[in-house]
Amino acid sequence: MKAAEASLSEKRWLTKPIPEPEHISLLTNSLNLNPFLAQILIQKGIFNFDQAKHFFNPDLEDLLHPFLMKDMEIAIKVIAESIENKEKILVYGDYDVDGTTSVACMFSFLRELTDKIEFYIPDRFTEGYGISAQGVDFAHKNGFKLVIALDCGIRSVEIITLAKELGVNFIVCDHHIPGETLPPALANLNPKRKDCSYPFKELSGCGIGFKLIQACCIYMGLPESKAFQYLDLVAVSIASDLVQMNGENRILTYFGIEKIRHKPCFAIEALCKIASVNHKTIDVSHIVFAIGPRINAAGRLSHAKESVNLLIAQSIEDADIKVTSIDFNNQSRRDLDQNITEEALSIIEKMREYASSVVFKSDWHKGVVGIVASRCIEKYYKPTIVLTQSGDKAVGSARSVLGFDLYEALCECSEVLTQFGGHTFAAGMTLPLENVDKLREKFEEVVQKRLPYEMRIPTLDIDVEVPLHALTEKFYQVMMRMSPFGPGNMQPVFLARNVKLFRQPLILKEKHIKLWLKQGESLVYEAIGFNFADKCETLNEGDLIDICFTLGLNEFRGLKTLQLFVKDLKSSC
Repeated sequence: MKAAEASLSEKRWLTKPIPEPEHISLLTNSLNLNPFLAQILIQKGIFNFDQAKHFFNPDLEDLLHPFLMKDMEIAIKVIAESIENKEKILVYGDYDVDGTTSVACMFSFLRELTDKIEFYIPDRFTEGYGISAQGVDFAHKNGFKLVIALDCGIRSVEIITLAKELGVNFIVCDHHIPGETLPPALANLNPKRKDCSYPFKELSGCGIGFKLIQACCIYMGLPESKAFQYLDLVAVSIASDLVQMNGENRILTYFGIEKIRHKPCFAIEALCKIASVNHKTIDVSHIVFAIGPRINAAGRLSHAKESVNLLIAQSIEDADIKVTSIDFNNQSRRDLDQNITEEALSIIEKMREYASSVVFKSDWHKGVVGIVASRCIEKYYKPTIVLTQSGDKAVGSARSVLGFDLYEALCECSEVLTQFGGHTFAAGMTLPLENVDKLREKFEEVVQKRLPYEMRIPTLDIDVEVPLHALTEKFYQVMMRMSPFGPGNMQPVFLARNVKLFRQPLILKEKHIKLWLKQGESLVYEAIGFNFADKCETLNEGDLIDICFTLGLNEFRGLKTLQLFVKDLKSSC
């Protein structure tokens, strides 16, 4: 008996090509590895024993030498001279997780070398992203000769030019794409510079700050362990900023997570406690969904300096006090997020014939419109702009879907915008209130033109088809040695066909489903489908389904069992 013919899936399933059999056989035999796992390794570009050994065993010795980065030697000499001359240094950073962890790392490192040190985070609402005029004014009026800018600054040409005229010099540590002209900073540390030969281009902003700390340790004759003590914060930045999880980033995250598991800084320990995360078993998903959002929440609803003050806490008692305010901000953010998302979705529901979504309400909170845009795309897969009112203008955030360049689209809408900025998948904008309807019309026109119909259907990338009987605890343990997972090294997604529903599915907490699955003579496997409750009415005991899933390990009262996490499912054909 098959599942009801009503469509269970609205996604396009895209299975990666199967590698050459001889390549699978070679890796299977040389590593004594399950052939399905060998197939995944080959898809990641790993073809032989040595490559696999290197991949499975990250090593801090494989980190690139920081002096390979353009302007690094200049930067550390400037910092060393400023410390020697007892000049005031200002550490300046963006208000998101990457920016606040960057500032926390640099400030914590430098305060051990000088007491002439402060930090500055711009206000999201009054100053906006990047180097602000208020920030430069603060530095000038308070006698700071040197500003170290982290996770921002590479496009702040005009304001850094002004700062230089005022006698305020900058070192810029940024990972965003530079413009045609670099700012007149004393040093611009950015692997994405056209004239920078640093081999790894995808460091986070905090990662670049870490390389500067690493270089300072080498130059000043300090033990490298001085830099490594900040790896937990670096890992939080990499995971939260969704940069590529390969190369140096994977090494830094691997050892950063190891530090969290064994000896986290006081802030991370406090964040784990309040988020009910066991730091001894933490992974990237805990950082992305529990730790990062709490650090981000202060900048969204209050001021991100609260997050930095937590991250630089020097005792667990101090961290426990400061994290309470952070968690309150996060709960408020979640409530706002949920309420505004529901309102936005109700508007989009009335615009289902549109290829895009542009929604506006004057009283929505500006700090969460980006999150809301992402939530709307989860429900209605189309480029989305969420706008609210700020003074006499409309401000907002946009999020995109695969295959649609948001920044290029906004360039075509520039005549109705006051200003905008961003990249392929995310952007922000300001426009006159009277132009909201014009933006909705123009953006829809651009989406209709640029996004083919077939690209308006969400896709699910599948790594490999497996029989359920291949899934064992050993299979899982080997798979987990491919972690940390993230963009460029995603957790494997598996496909199993003609799987029988062994029992009637169960609805959990009104939103989720639990399935019991059996394929042929296999054991019965439990599967959880988060937010799949609406599929339950089409599923019955005895039905045959095809299921896409990731693999997890459930531990209850000392008993470990494999658990499947449903990504999608549909009737077997």
